Amino acid sequence: MPIITHILFPFDFSKQGLLAAPFVRAVASRFEARITLIGVIPPAWTIPSTDLPAMVTVDIEEMKRDLESRLDETMSDEFSGLAVRSVTTLGDPAQKITEFAHANAVDLIMMPTHGFGLYRSLLIGSVTAKVLHDAKCPVWTATHAEEQRSRDMPRTILCAVDGTPRTPALTQWAAEMSQRMEASLKLLHVAPRISDWLALPGERELQEQVRNEARAKIDALKQSAGVETPVRVAVGRIVDTVTEEARQEGADLVLIGRGSLQSPLGRLRTHAYGIIQKSPCPVVSV
Repeated sequence: MPIITHILFPFDFSKQGLLAAPFVRAVASRFEARITLIGVIPPAWTIPSTDLPAMVTVDIEEMKRDLESRLDETMSDEFSGLAVRSVTTLGDPAQKITEFAHANAVDLIMMPTHGFGLYRSLLIGSVTAKVLHDAKCPVWTATHAEEQRSRDMPRTILCAVDGTPRTPALTQWAAEMSQRMEASLKLLHVAPRISDWLALPGERELQEQVRNEARAKIDALKQSAGVETPVRVAVGRIVDTVTEEARQEGADLVLIGRGSLQSPLGRLRTHAYGIIQKSPCPVVSV
């Protein structure tokens, strides 16, 4: 059975959303998955003016029908030949996206990030951040997709693992994902740098011991998952090392274990936002 049968694509008619659409089509086509386009009308609060003779009423149902029609019209060519339906709702976008995903057996949410303002390159949009925090299913996202040049159909997938008990499940998910996408899979584990004085022989020896212990642990977890794929153990800061390895490997997709972002367990999960922000390619957090 494919691991992805239902994709949720929140679409807001933005440039980033349009750039994400080919990736959605590629995944849906490969997994023969159905796509649900969801449009959310955010709530609006207005303060009535004493100068107005009456309150202006808004027909919410008409707005929803209009939005659904626009969704169908905008995406009809991009998703032609695929099983697609559009839904619209009113409320907080992040809450509505996650509620729909949980209630409708969504296997993958695919959405770009939206960082705004002077420090745009350092931000993940609040809607995406909330979805990443609350969603129970994997989430695909790409920061500033207009600057990324990844293939819609990935050829190289880099899976960053942290050595926690969740590693076998993530590795199995990554192996099945790469098999269905006909892509090569590489595992990466980032070991902590134990000293700023690695020029000293004793410090280098200790660092190599840490690296070897980490490799043995990851190899054991990989074997327990029944997955055969190359493993690289690098040393450094997690965010910088994962994103640089993705760049050097020419990765088209990075997989990370997200779990519960507020959990204190797992060094990698606590760095999920940073990896997504700096990654040279889209990221799926599982």
